[in-house]
Amino acid sequence: MNKNSLSIVILAAGKGTRMKSNTPKVLHRICGREMLYYSIKESLKLSNDVCVILGFEAERIKEKMQEYFGDKIRFLYQDLVDFPGTGGALKGYLPKYKKVLVLNGDMPLVQAEELSKFMHLDSEVVMSVLDLPNTNGYGRVVIRENQVQEIIEEKDANAEILALHTLNAGVYCFNREILESYLPRLDNNNAQKEYYLTDIIALARRDSVTIMPLFVEITNFKGVNDKLDLARAEEILGDRIKESWIKKGVLMCLPNTIYIEEGVEFVGECVVENGVRICGDSKIIHSHIKAQSIIESSIIESSDVGPLAHLRPQSVIKNTHIGNFVEVKKSQLESVKAGHLSYIGDSEIGSGTNIGAGFITCNYNGKSKHKTIIGKNVFIGSDSQAVAPVVIEDDCLIGAGSTIRRNLKKGELFVTRGEEVSKAGFFYKFFNKKS
Repeated sequence: MNKNSLSIVILAAGKGTRMKSNTPKVLHRICGREMLYYSIKESLKLSNDVCVILGFEAERIKEKMQEYFGDKIRFLYQDLVDFPGTGGALKGYLPKYKKVLVLNGDMPLVQAEELSKFMHLDSEVVMSVLDLPNTNGYGRVVIRENQVQEIIEEKDANAEILALHTLNAGVYCFNREILESYLPRLDNNNAQKEYYLTDIIALARRDSVTIMPLFVEITNFKGVNDKLDLARAEEILGDRIKESWIKKGVLMCLPNTIYIEEGVEFVGECVVENGVRICGDSKIIHSHIKAQSIIESSIIESSDVGPLAHLRPQSVIKNTHIGNFVEVKKSQLESVKAGHLSYIGDSEIGSGTNIGAGFITCNYNGKSKHKTIIGKNVFIGSDSQAVAPVVIEDDCLIGAGSTIRRNLKKGELFVTRGEEVSKAGFFYKFFNKKS
């Protein structure tokens, strides 16, 4: 499709009171990204003229979307006092191209492939329609002879209209001239005192404008109005993400139990076991993530992680074994073995090093974080602690139970143990019992 033939405008000015949150509706996250992100992402596949209409918390939303898309999109601010509603949102909007697609920012499941179908119908107006009985929250659409006659908002509908099961899915494609002609004629004589974009349909029908319905699937055009909708949308989007990676060769064990976010990337042959959570901008390369592990914004290459491991942000793991109950944060490990029960934070660890069970980097002194640097071929005994900042050079041996408070030179043996105390029969004396 030619990106120079379609303008897209995304309505994102609403507060979303049914979300019961101080966060603007379109900034609620689904699979690691704000829901507005997905509408913009799909729109940019079809058009180089994408505009987002903002109102409530406008600057906050704009700043976040610019982090993802920079200057690829433009913004327009809605006057929510004088021109509330979906029709009021388009006051002052000037599209570049003849065709204008109107989307909602709270529809994170919409896909470019589905949106392109609006361009394939020869009509001055095309609107999306769902055929769903007993569904609340949608305006009803009156259709006769394959022409849309009227749209009635649910809050303004009588019992007869509410019984209809042709519902407004909320996406429209207009010829630019239609918007230019009818937007100035909208009024707010309705129960909500808002300017409805849907009223253009009634006005256009009176003038015999062709308005064709495009029947769409709820899984692609589902709106998010509350946190239950949000949870259901995340299930659908999460399944799409996983299905995409499985088709590209990632082996997933019990994928229904796995959570993978939008920014995650897999390279090569990877295995992800049941119960795994992979978040942020993580990159998994030729690696095996074992059951119940959590990966956050980390890079894992030619390694195995878990089960029950936790890699926190900014960890880089290469050719390394991370075992169960090992937590790594903001650290670089290459060709390292950390089998179990360790915390490794703010560290660099060289190849051939073995981390014993119970090893901890003490990287925080109550005021700031400090770094631990461990060289190559270091053996660290169980239940040891490295009090940062500290450097342990290559080929060192650390005895079990040691607390390392100073830098160690290459090849050094380091052991700290408290004085041994033994008192025969003390148990019986302490508890006043006979042996």
